[in-house]
Amino acid sequence: MHRTFRACIPASLLLASVMAQLLPSTSETCAQALATTAELRISGAVSTPLVLTVLDLKKMPRKTLTVVNPHDKKTETYEGVLLEELLRRAGVPQGEQLRGSSMSTYIIAEAEDGYRVVFSLAELDSGILESEVIVADTMDSAPLAAKQGPFRLVAPHEKRPARWVRMLKSLTVVRAAVQ
Repeated sequence: MHRTFRACIPASLLLASVMAQLLPSTSETCAQALATTAELRISGAVSTPLVLTVLDLKKMPRKTLTVVNPHDKKTETYEGVLLEELLRRAGVPQGEQLRGSSMSTYIIAEAEDGYRVVFSLAELDSGILESEVIVADTMDSAPLAAKQGPFRLVAPHEKRPARWVRMLKSLTVVRAAVQ
């Protein structure tokens, strides 16, 4: 007498198990999908409003920064585009053009969750200060995680990362009213 042992595994469980091994993790997939569809808007007092994707940033001159994140106390390497370069492409005054009333211009950086910070235009101009503020799209050679990106503003020379804006969605250039 020969007995055969037969295990009953529901088809849905078997399919889920196979798919989990073949597909990347859910958070990785979500971050990749967000990176291909997310947009960074640059508007306000600019001559050329911009709507940029991660792919657009990848085609621009890149800057790599290695910093110690004060929150996590760990070294991180970010790569992205200098904020100064993005503002130049939007037609914001820089270098010798940055004088007079333009010196009271500021940028509001806003995150998806409504968090906002301000930078003066002068502090982002390399003719005045080497700020190295970047709009990063990678950290440690990988796309930013969904809770950080797809865009993150990194201000490496600040003692506190209060103006490191995660999930950056817009940059609005504002000219202060001159009286």
